[in-house]
Amino acid sequence: MEERETLEQLLGIMREHDLDRIKVKVGDAVYELVRRQTQGSALFNGAVTPAPGGQSTAIAPPNVKRVLAPLTGVFYRQPAPDVEAFVSEGERVEVGQVLCVLEAMKLFNEIQSDYAGTVVRILPGNAELVTQGEELFWIQP
Repeated sequence: MEERETLEQLLGIMREHDLDRIKVKVGDAVYELVRRQTQGSALFNGAVTPAPGGQSTAIAPPNVKRVLAPLTGVFYRQPAPDVEAFVSEGERVEVGQVLCVLEAMKLFNEIQSDYAGTVVRILPGNAELVTQGEELFWIQP
């Protein structure tokens, strides 16, 4: 079964049973999907506020630069499961430094920083499906 078909089936199960999170192992692959808040609550100053259904939403404070997903794919913090993450919260990064990879259509796309500064927040969880335009990192110059 293709990965896209698997993801679509898992999304269907999540919708059918109104799940916020699902984690399934299919062969050697582990799929973990997490429902994101789509209609925001009133937020400010980077606060995290519980939304209806127990989900959380966050808005970047005005002093940070936001790194957005250039495409829809699965977010990975490290290049392989048994190695360290590209970056961690609190770590300094430089322009052009690889922050993560997004897997889409079995291709791994390196996402590089457009900013120099300190990573103050990594928003998606490892192996989480993210959509184009979704916030991935907050970097404070």
